[in-house]
Amino acid sequence: MAATTSGAIKARIESLGLGVPVFRDGPRESQACPFVVVTEAVAVGMDARGNGDFGDPDAAIAIVETVTVDLIQNARTKATASTAPNAERYGLAEVIAHQLHGRPLPAHPAKVTAVRVRDMDRFPIKDNRTRTSITVEIHRQLLASKVTPA
Repeated sequence: MAATTSGAIKARIESLGLGVPVFRDGPRESQACPFVVVTEAVAVGMDARGNGDFGDPDAAIAIVETVTVDLIQNARTKATASTAPNAERYGLAEVIAHQLHGRPLPAHPAKVTAVRVRDMDRFPIKDNRTRTSITVEIHRQLLASKVTPA
């Protein structure tokens, strides 16, 4: 079981066998492309539809955690002085998004009730790299045991 949301997403993506390493918050120095970076808790809010009685201190609290999943790829590979064929694996971002949307995250330490891909943004090529950012909403229970002192 993963200890964090990013760990649960890492487990899900790496289980797909796409040959793409996944990192939390940033890659290793000199990491070869392609790779994925997961940034968790970009935003966290209350899930108004899933919260119970606020008068009960033991009631489960449902939250929506926004996560970004960034796919970084090389745009081109220099073959000769005059040619640079595409190196980008077209459709890889869409496969990752499809495999996250509506799928369970059994490795997550909290009960996850929904995983929704909200959008994908592709950023312009910079330093011969492309970046596609997938915004994901994780509807889950708040891990009160992780924030309440023992």
